[in-house]
Amino acid sequence: MSAWKKLLWIGVAALGTWAVAVLALSRGEKISALWIVIAGFCAFSISYRFYSKWLATKVLVLNEERATPAVLRNDNKDYVPTNRWMVFGHHFAAIAGPGPLVGPVLAAQFGFLPGTLWILIGATLGGGVHDMIVLFASIRRGGKTLGQMVKEEIGRGVGLLALVSVLAIMIILLAVLALVVVQALAQSPWGVFTIAVTIPIALIMGIALRTGKVSVLAVTIFGLLGLAFGVWGGQFLGHFPAIEAWFHQDQKWLAWAIMTYGLAASILPVWMLLTPRDYLSTFLKLGTVAMLAVAVVLINPTLQMPAITKFIDGSGLVFAGPVFPFVFITIACGAVSGFHSLIASGTTPKMIRRESRIRSIGYGAMVTEMMVALMAMIAACVLEPGEYFAINTKGTPAEVVAKISAVGFPVTEQEMQTLATNLGESTMFNRAGGAPTFAVGMAHMFSRVSAKPTTLALWYHFAIMFEALFILTTIDAGTRVGRFLLQDVLGQLWRPLGNTRSWSANFLASFLLVAAWGWFLYQGVIDPLGGINSLWPLFGIANQLLSVIALCLGTTLLIKMHKAKYIFVTLVPLGFMCAVTFSAGYLKVFSPDPRLGFLSGARSLLDHSSTVPDAVKAAELARQAGVWRFDALVAAFFLVLVAAIVLGCARQWWQLIRGDKGIVLHENEFVPITPAELAQF
Repeated sequence: MSAWKKLLWIGVAALGTWAVAVLALSRGEKISALWIVIAGFCAFSISYRFYSKWLATKVLVLNEERATPAVLRNDNKDYVPTNRWMVFGHHFAAIAGPGPLVGPVLAAQFGFLPGTLWILIGATLGGGVHDMIVLFASIRRGGKTLGQMVKEEIGRGVGLLALVSVLAIMIILLAVLALVVVQALAQSPWGVFTIAVTIPIALIMGIALRTGKVSVLAVTIFGLLGLAFGVWGGQFLGHFPAIEAWFHQDQKWLAWAIMTYGLAASILPVWMLLTPRDYLSTFLKLGTVAMLAVAVVLINPTLQMPAITKFIDGSGLVFAGPVFPFVFITIACGAVSGFHSLIASGTTPKMIRRESRIRSIGYGAMVTEMMVALMAMIAACVLEPGEYFAINTKGTPAEVVAKISAVGFPVTEQEMQTLATNLGESTMFNRAGGAPTFAVGMAHMFSRVSAKPTTLALWYHFAIMFEALFILTTIDAGTRVGRFLLQDVLGQLWRPLGNTRSWSANFLASFLLVAAWGWFLYQGVIDPLGGINSLWPLFGIANQLLSVIALCLGTTLLIKMHKAKYIFVTLVPLGFMCAVTFSAGYLKVFSPDPRLGFLSGARSLLDHSSTVPDAVKAAELARQAGVWRFDALVAAFFLVLVAAIVLGCARQWWQLIRGDKGIVLHENEFVPITPAELAQF
């Protein structure tokens, strides 16, 4: 490396260090959100340039002469050599769901500093390694899934536990994603209208493309115009009260509607609804993220949220729990996320043409998602803290205002009503879930480019549609993938149930899966604490436990490859994730705080039900107590399951290191690729 390049990288490191110092040492004064962007950009640049290259060349030893599964098994169906930018786009869109948007927004109650530091450190030293090594392992093993690799590399019993974990985690994941959509759209006719419009648009697009008589360009233009109409046309619903009533629905109605949609999307042909909605979502997501990045740089907003709030002690108004360990499970996607291992061992390894792309796709997409998470943190923290907490706190307007003002973040009902009016909403109270807060922050930044009074409302509903459309795409795709997993399990009991070509088998599996995540969704909707208080930590725990499984696999493979001296790259994040996830799980189950612990919360609800004179309300409280006990059982099940996997892995590591057993490469596991073939890719 030349002297001027060394000076350049020293300058980047110094700038990043200065940005983090400004963020960490600020106390009382307002600072620019650009410091977060600068810190993120410097961390992105240095980690990708040096750490990911070291991983690729020294630890994993990527080999350009080794043919990938996409080249060896090219079947034009599952294994297809694909352009690297298209693979990057697919992988990034698949891993960067609503997690990097919702998690940082919720964690903003601790202040902007804890979440920002975890995103920067977690993504570069944990998440990037996690994604990269799972992608590498899958490519070296013919594109096998995480469950298959765990079963073959660690043991059949552990592999079965991993399969059960994946299916259970997917159920929790889909329930939480659906809850975010419900809470964002409840009592919002404009928002529901924009989402409802996308369904017939997608159906028309799918049918038009299926006929082969309409070009992709024409269908794309039609879809984008339809999206624009969905955002713009919703503002006129107030002129048509009868039509507006169709879209003015509560959370329970929306929960049933989303369950029905998920069932239909899982059963209908993929070309009819799933594919066109994915296509629309890709344009919307990439375009919106790019606009948000430009807006932060040009507008240079000021962070209104303090660096650290008093809620780090666990008394948070958005969700209960101390900053350690709950900031680490609240912000999963964007830092370290076990869900990424499903993608890195799913479709992506079957599309990569050259092993060198593992670095740019596995590590590069993760640190790109880190930037998205940082922008979500900015969107939440540029709001006035009183408004932020009022949006995310449950209770009547008077109770919420009094509670928030009492803790030092003054806000009035009139201010919240003015905000709702400017956004085109009837109220902004009781809008927990993260999505509405992100939309408000995003709208505040985008609306500065125009002085028109309707601009804020237009951008708010655009942001709501952006989040909800993408989350719904994740829900329908996830339900379809979950149906395949469930049919694999059911097929072991009775072979006809595993036939994916059977309409009745597909319907039964889809119904069972939707019923499973729909049950959690409905319990979250009717939860007196807003659902997100219990479901998001449960999702975070399950998701991070999946990352523990993936890092266990990575550590095992490094030992088998005679790379034991490098196992710290997986063992350090593994140890940290075990510490935070198991401690968070223990607190969620056994904490004496009824707002935090499932069991103590259930006891509190039962005690309260005995003092309520209304028999109906008392029965509802008792039923909710039963739900919280079930949540405790689910969390304990996850913890025991993954603890068994970790112990099984540790036992094998000891045996491997003592016996110095290396991986056995069969002849067909290394197929050299010719220079002529390599030139094509």
